[in-house]
Amino acid sequence: MEIIKNKEFGGERPLFASQDLRLENVTVHAGESALKVCKNIEALRCRFEGKCPFWHVDGFRVDHCLFTEGARAPLWYSRGLHMTDTVVEAPKMFREMDGIRLDRVRLADAQETLWHCKDVELQDVEVRNADYLFMHSENIRIVHYRQQGNYSFQYCKNVEIRHAVIESKDAFWNTENVTVYDSEITGEYLGWHSHHLRLVNCKISGIQPLCYAHGFVMEHCTMTDDCNLAFEYSSVQATIDSPVHSVKNPITGRITAESFGEIILDQNIKAPGDCLLETRKN
Repeated sequence: MEIIKNKEFGGERPLFASQDLRLENVTVHAGESALKVCKNIEALRCRFEGKCPFWHVDGFRVDHCLFTEGARAPLWYSRGLHMTDTVVEAPKMFREMDGIRLDRVRLADAQETLWHCKDVELQDVEVRNADYLFMHSENIRIVHYRQQGNYSFQYCKNVEIRHAVIESKDAFWNTENVTVYDSEITGEYLGWHSHHLRLVNCKISGIQPLCYAHGFVMEHCTMTDDCNLAFEYSSVQATIDSPVHSVKNPITGRITAESFGEIILDQNIKAPGDCLLETRKN
């Protein structure tokens, strides 16, 4: 493997079509597509300032690096990435990628990030300003995760999340086969139009959660008092270890809770309209 140390590059495609290359303490200045159409690349303690540094790359390791704000759209149309101990300040990270593993990564401006990706693993990852994160992605596994940003995980399939703190309006819309364990989810309109969303030992906050949900399951979760008008037009099986402040027109299933506040079952309920609401005492 060729090794390049302590160098600086800039301009257009300075390392185009490189193979079997290791970069150590390298800075890529303003320009575009520094490592485009490359294979088997390693980057250690590097700084990326130019746009689109890694496009169409097959197999690469990124360790202890920095992607500045100028490195917009840095990793697209690539596969086989392992990124560790890296800080990303650039938006639109990771598009159309297959095989992503992130360990101890911080994304400070994660707008429109992780779109159309598959086979993704995240551990000890923090993302901020993460609007529209994970759009149309699938086969995702996440452990120890913090997120601030709205409209996350829309149209995702086959997702498992553990030990997460997620602040996101409109999270998990139109998803399929998503399970979240031991996590806190804060944000209105959670899980609308989802299919087979399952929440286990989670704390839920935010208005009008879990409406229009198909095959929705809650296991030993809690809901805060701002969770009003929940479960509208949903099919649901839920055991809730707290009071439920407000329920409106669930379609079918069973909801067991410590107690219920407002219950709205009106002329707009949809068939079969047979959801059972019960407390543990009755």
